[in-house]
Amino acid sequence: MFSLPTGVRRTLVATLAAASCSAAGLAAQTAAPPYRVGWGDAASVTVAATIALLGARTAPPLSTCAPCDRADLPGIDRGTVDLRSGFARTASDVALVGVAGGALLAAVSGVGPARARGDVVVFANAVAWTVAATEWLKVGVHRARPALYRAGAVEAATHATNRKSFPSGHTSTAFATAVAYTTLAQRQRLPHATRNSLLLLGGATGVGALRVFGGKHFPTDVLAGAALGSAIGWIVARVHPTTP
Repeated sequence: MFSLPTGVRRTLVATLAAASCSAAGLAAQTAAPPYRVGWGDAASVTVAATIALLGARTAPPLSTCAPCDRADLPGIDRGTVDLRSGFARTASDVALVGVAGGALLAAVSGVGPARARGDVVVFANAVAWTVAATEWLKVGVHRARPALYRAGAVEAATHATNRKSFPSGHTSTAFATAVAYTTLAQRQRLPHATRNSLLLLGGATGVGALRVFGGKHFPTDVLAGAALGSAIGWIVARVHPTTP
């Protein structure tokens, strides 16, 4: 069996060890430091959750049409009025939990306690402020859901929630967590960041599609939710303070 001289083997081992140390040092230099965790985060999440709760409990004006005229809808929305899959509605709930839970798990797996705590705080802020913004946009816009454009609209019009179609809350929350992960994973050089980001963004897109097929939202509601959640998720992950 061919074997290298002892001196050569030692030189190779030393070279590999030095290269490994250099690579580790470079990774440590390029990865952003952990996010800072403080009492301000607790206050921020509490305030956002309170605002969201108030928005959820605020009833918009009831619909003045039952059924409403489909001709008033944009073309992209008009063709989806009759979609009403119960399976899709349930699947959208499951998919949302999967995206949010998957993003959090991917962010905290294999990292130190300090980085994991910081990432959890970023997700909490992103979700809380996304839900708060979504709920008050629903109240302010008070757009009719697809149910008010099809048979059974008279009964649907008695429920204030059917005037909270825009934007899609499931979609905004899914994209907030997916984009927050994508942003912090790139900053922190997390393992499998690209793969996980693509999976999470694909899952968030699936959540939006399921809300349309379930008859709960129009495509424009979903697009608005995706834009809102993406913006807040990106901003929170970018501006949240890091440790010195």
